Amino acid sequence: MDGGGRGPGDRPQEVVLLHGLGRTWRSMRPVARALDRAGFVTYNIGYPSLRHRLPVLAALVEERIARARSERRGGESGEAPAPLHFVGHSLGCILIRYLLAHRGLRAGRVVLLTPPNQGARAADFFQPYFSWLLRPLPDLSVGGGVPASLALPKGVEIGLIAGGSDRTVKRHETRLDGAADAAVVPCGHSFIMMRRDAQDLTVRFLRTGRFTP
Repeated sequence: MDGGGRGPGDRPQEVVLLHGLGRTWRSMRPVARALDRAGFVTYNIGYPSLRHRLPVLAALVEERIARARSERRGGESGEAPAPLHFVGHSLGCILIRYLLAHRGLRAGRVVLLTPPNQGARAADFFQPYFSWLLRPLPDLSVGGGVPASLALPKGVEIGLIAGGSDRTVKRHETRLDGAADAAVVPCGHSFIMMRRDAQDLTVRFLRTGRFTP
């Protein structure tokens, strides 16, 4: 998988991008553009992040990924689809892990931006007040235990990028046993996708499985 966004047989490698809570697909456009320039094919998937709990969101996202891939191929089926790469931000990271653990999607490499892999204390704090509005909050909490319970699929290389000044998901809350590599960029939580260093790290990991050159 080294070198550009090409895989075996010189096929472009495909990447699914999933945004965070209360955001839209537009928030992931800076990362999508960086991946497009690097030769990857990107599917920047939007989903109603405020309205449903994790299992429903995962089913919706899985359907939209399948539709996007089918549309790109003109509805053709025949050749087995190659494993997908994934890039997520915040809630999108936990959605990716849920898809891989419970929906059987095949993945190559995964980059998680500010992922609440151990749950986030911020979600526990706001849950009593805003869970009626932010429906996935219980799935992001430390008390709920959902992120920590998700199994790490075998053979999937996962890279973690934390924000050094992130007050929403603290650095220790991004930890994931079995991750291939981890990096920290000097930023907060909400706009890590806009940073060139985070974009470059994402491209590098999807190419090589490591953040270091």
